[in-house]
Formats: sequence, C-alpha cells, structure tokens
Amino acid sequence: MENEITWAIVDGDAIRQIDGTPFGVYTLTGRVIPLPRAKLLAPVEPSKVIAVGLNYLDHARELKMAVPKEPILFMKPATAAVGPGDAILYPEMSKRVDYEAELVIVIKEQAKYVPQNEAGRYIVGYTCGNDVTARDLQNRDGQWTRCKGFDTFCPLGPWIETELDPSDVKVEAVLNGEVRQSSSTTNLIFDTNFLVSFVSRVMTLLPGDVIMTGTPFGVGPMEPGDEIEVRVEGIGSLINKVVKV
Repeated sequence: MENEITWAIVDGDAIRQIDGTPFGVYTLTGRVIPLPRAKLLAPVEPSKVIAVGLNYLDHARELKMAVPKEPILFMKPATAAVGPGDAILYPEMSKRVDYEAELVIVIKEQAKYVPQNEAGRYIVGYTCGNDVTARDLQNRDGQWTRCKGFDTFCPLGPWIETELDPSDVKVEAVLNGEVRQSSSTTNLIFDTNFLVSFVSRVMTLLPGDVIMTGTPFGVGPMEPGDEIEVRVEGIGSLINKVVKV
C-alpha cells in the first residue's frame, strides 16, 4: 500500500514485509516489494543515541591526543536521527559543519550491567551512521550538546545488518565522490562488545537504542549542496545531501 510504513527484511533487490519487529518475534507476511520502489527510513527510532569520542587510534594520532583510558561518552537527541536520502540541515548558527563516518551498534533488548562476554546477544545488528558536528560551536561551547544535537545531525542506515562481524570492517566517508575517511575497525580503541558492556553500566539500553562507535581520521567540513556518503564494509552505503536551513 502506498505510503505505508512497515518493517521489512532486505533480500537482494527486494524487501520482504514482516509482522512484528527485528527486536522480538516476527513472521513474514508474504508481501514482497522491489527495493527500488521503497523509500527507506532510518532503520531504528532510538530512545537515545549514545556516541563515543576519540575511539580510533588513527584519529587520536591525527589530533595529537592521548589514547583515552575509558570511553568518552556523549549523547545526541532522538530527534537528530534521519534516514538514507534525507537532508542534513546546515544550521544558521554554524559556519562549519563536519562529517564523521561511523559503525553503529543497534541494541536488541533491554540491557543493564551486561558482562562483556555476553554483549553480543544484546546486539541485533549494525548500521552506518554520520555523527554530524558543528565544529565551530563545539570549539566555542567547550561541550558537545549543541554542536552534536541539531535536528538531522544523526543520519542512520540504510538498514540493520544482522550478520556482520564488526572486528575488521572498512569505514569510509566519501564527499562528492572523493574518499575523505578510510580506516578499519581494527583501529578501534574500545570494541563493540566492550562499548555495550560499558554503556550498560552507565544507563539502561532499550531496544532500538544505538551506540555510535567513533570516527576515524580525516573528518572535515561539508557545505550546502554537498553529497556525503558513509560506507561500512558488509553493510552498505548511507547517502545524504547537505541543505542550508
């Protein structure tokens, strides 16, 4: 049905509609839609977006900063989340807005005080994310709520990959067809299981919450009219346009 919003499973060039959600029990309805005819939305509606700063060795070296002894956490509001193809709105109060390509963890079930060796069962899968940042406001404020929290500053997608081994995948940002970031999750300081365990000791994680795992070296500015693509090996591409508010 046109304009119907539904959960579905991507299967090659088709999507298969399901009853239920990927965070619980679901069944196939039998309805199949060609993928090119579907508008993909953000693959989750998180109650909160938890992000990790300075979590790549190459990024720490780039900034000439010490490797953190514990994850540096911050949050984005749920209203920052948008999907593939949606616009990133360049806010009037900023003069520099940066891309930050990231691998994103999607939480499957409520998680609190999760042992690191059990973290995998609380992860439904992974997606691509862009931790869009108003860099000039970050420098001005000295903290990260405003610079990270604008509406549309958390593109996610194109879908949740449920069969990814995140230990060694390439993470890239491509601006207007030019590769600007390219690294591997082998450079992560704190891996995905550690992050789920650590964050769950701070706050209760709920189904659909996401943890952005940090960005590699090469972050840089975007301008209105630019196209930014985040690629994560084994997942796919998340493409968004930058639009002036």
